[in-house]
Amino acid sequence: MNGKKKQVQEIIKCGKEPLHFINRYVKIQHPERGTISFDTYDFQDECVANFIDNRFNVILKSRQLGLSTLVAAYSVWLALFYKDKNILVIATKLSVAMNFIKKVKTAIRSLPTWLVLPEITGNNKQSVEFSNGSSIKAIPTSDDAGRSEALSLLIVDEAAFVRNFDELWMGLYPTLSTGGRAIILSTPNGVGGQYYDIYQKAESGENPFHAIKLPWDVHPERDDEWFDTESKNLSEKQIAQELMCDFAAAGDTFLTANEIEYIRQTVQPPLERWGPENAVWVWKYALSEHKYLISADVARGDGSDYSTFHVIDTSESEVVAEFKCKIPPDQFAVVLAEAGKRYGNATIAPESNTYGYAVLMKLKELNYPAIYFAKEKDRFDVMYGSGNIGKGGFSTTGTSRPKILTKLEEAIRNKQIILRSSRLYEELKTFIWKGQRAQAMRGKNDDLVISLAIGIWLYDTSAGYSKQSVDLNAAMLAAMGVNKSGATGVLDHRMRTMQGVNPFKPVILEGSPSTGEQDPENQLLDYMWLLK
Repeated sequence: MNGKKKQVQEIIKCGKEPLHFINRYVKIQHPERGTISFDTYDFQDECVANFIDNRFNVILKSRQLGLSTLVAAYSVWLALFYKDKNILVIATKLSVAMNFIKKVKTAIRSLPTWLVLPEITGNNKQSVEFSNGSSIKAIPTSDDAGRSEALSLLIVDEAAFVRNFDELWMGLYPTLSTGGRAIILSTPNGVGGQYYDIYQKAESGENPFHAIKLPWDVHPERDDEWFDTESKNLSEKQIAQELMCDFAAAGDTFLTANEIEYIRQTVQPPLERWGPENAVWVWKYALSEHKYLISADVARGDGSDYSTFHVIDTSESEVVAEFKCKIPPDQFAVVLAEAGKRYGNATIAPESNTYGYAVLMKLKELNYPAIYFAKEKDRFDVMYGSGNIGKGGFSTTGTSRPKILTKLEEAIRNKQIILRSSRLYEELKTFIWKGQRAQAMRGKNDDLVISLAIGIWLYDTSAGYSKQSVDLNAAMLAAMGVNKSGATGVLDHRMRTMQGVNPFKPVILEGSPSTGEQDPENQLLDYMWLLK
């Protein structure tokens, strides 16, 4: 067989088999060994096979696996052996884009001249063009990146770190509608965002993407000793991000990966759904002997935020019902009142900021009997017609917000509250630290998080509403019950006569002074309502 005929056969084989082309002819730049042949590993071979078999691929990878180099070599193969292939690479910044094209050019220069069938007609720091109509272009992120181009192959490198990838993807996806393909690859950067959503839905079969996961140990030259050495120079977050392919632990999430996973494991479907859009989820019904507290976060009803509430069983430390819906404040108050009645006229504590005042006004109009007030005097004044309902509810301020969130984190970390909501789980996954402030990731919501934080704060710390306060008073009464002084009979009688009596209405008992300082037993009467 003469040399010309052999070259033709090699050209045909390379056109059909990208791995043969890459391993036989492509050279790469190694940081220590210089220019070497590209001998692919098994995991890289599987990736190329997936590029051929699947139109859309999303790769979750650890660092230093040579995936960018592999994708560059694959792009060269596609552009050389197929006509009119428009290949676009989007990178996090210009230097990364230029480095990708550098890898492309290194691969092309390493090829024998007889294998480069089309001529190179364009060559600059960000693109290479060929006479067969194909081109490889790499650009940094911009708001209109790739929007006007019909793409054959879109490559997004380190997609989790691409600025505004959510909006960018909305413009890019239509460019693939004529049959284009996509390879999206990245190390993780916390939960949430377009890359995270694409990968998660690919794993669950909810989108057309094929998911590929490549943790550190897919590389055959890495072992436990290598991992230990690498880990010494990395933080826990960096280990999760750079080596373990762990979305949750890699980001600046408010909760740790273990805490988020614990919540995921507690998720259960509700027993019942009622209310507007069936948005009230119920896991347990009311028990007459239990006490309940309802905390709420109030939104306008027609914006991006939701109105939310949680029903907390303070006797069992668990959330038994939850609401999340976009609804006007006055209608939200009606749903709150209905939930409160279903749970034994539970105390309702809506966030009082902005639209919360409208909720408080409506609750008063509905004559709801148990609205939270930080000061009992304000409650008393409103009950008797002279007070300001605007003093009701919980005020979320720059001072109180970090306090209630700290209490929320503590309660979840110590497993002090039972949670079952998938909606809450989704919000907590995307509740992150941005500087010194904990908040929802861009484009996500934290309304359930804030509602629960208010409820746990009141349940755990507020005098008169906390489980600790109730337990303390119960213990004090129990201790007095064994007192030999004879006061027990009087106390029991007073407790029985107090049932159903307004705790804020002055009570004059027979034999008690009507003015002056109260004796200890009469002072104790001020707290009897806690035990109702």
